[in-house]
Amino acid sequence: MKLNIHLRYNTYGLKQVTIAVVVAIAFMVTLFFGNKAEAVKGEACNISTNNAIANQARQIVDELRLELAGVENQIRNHPYLTALENGQVSQDNLKAFTGEEYNIVKSDIRSNRLLVRRFGRTRSGKYFRDILSGEVQALDFLLDFATALNLNEDDLKKYEPLPGGQAFPAYVASLALSGSQAEVAAAYLLNFPIFGENTGRMSAALQKQYGFTPKDTAFFDFFASPVPSFECDSLNVIATGLKRGAEPRLIKRAARLLQAYEKLFWDTVGEN
Repeated sequence: MKLNIHLRYNTYGLKQVTIAVVVAIAFMVTLFFGNKAEAVKGEACNISTNNAIANQARQIVDELRLELAGVENQIRNHPYLTALENGQVSQDNLKAFTGEEYNIVKSDIRSNRLLVRRFGRTRSGKYFRDILSGEVQALDFLLDFATALNLNEDDLKKYEPLPGGQAFPAYVASLALSGSQAEVAAAYLLNFPIFGENTGRMSAALQKQYGFTPKDTAFFDFFASPVPSFECDSLNVIATGLKRGAEPRLIKRAARLLQAYEKLFWDTVGEN
């Protein structure tokens, strides 16, 4: 809120009193709307502040963000991104990057189909169906980027992926097979934003330094565009999992390991 107040008084004392009143009113208005905003946020997430399980889900995520801040900064500031922004990444490397991502996305599609089979009939069903739908769409965008690199899908199928690049989807597959829905949702909630940050930077660098078009880089922009309800939806899935006996220790482990494998992916493509 911006208040345009033009006051003229003949005495210094009256002016000071008036300013004090304005400041007090502004503070009260800010406090009111701030509290209202917090209430709306809680309502949008459909999480009651009196719900112990919901509060536990939020606490786990908050703790994870603190605990994983270090590795997230390493991912966010990875030398591979700097090299790309300086035009120092070769076409062969970009082709290898695409080959790694092709294998990752194909594996993640299989994993998320399994999650839909496991949880599709529960309250968390839509969450996992939406993620599966997104992965399928991402594959089409990745093929567009491959075409811009003069690669077709047969070329991508022939690419031999590296172990460090595929540790991430291998762990997702393990979670899909035997992890709780809370473990998966926490791992996704912590991982997707940082991956999106990096792909957003990649899209900008690929267009600026390498001449790719927005259509070519749609794969990167797709992950860089956050889903507004994703955090609330993830928290609700975590809370549902906790109600069904998911262990906080294992929820944290899933997020920690997936983020570590995310870093390993960037290390691997940077050395490729």
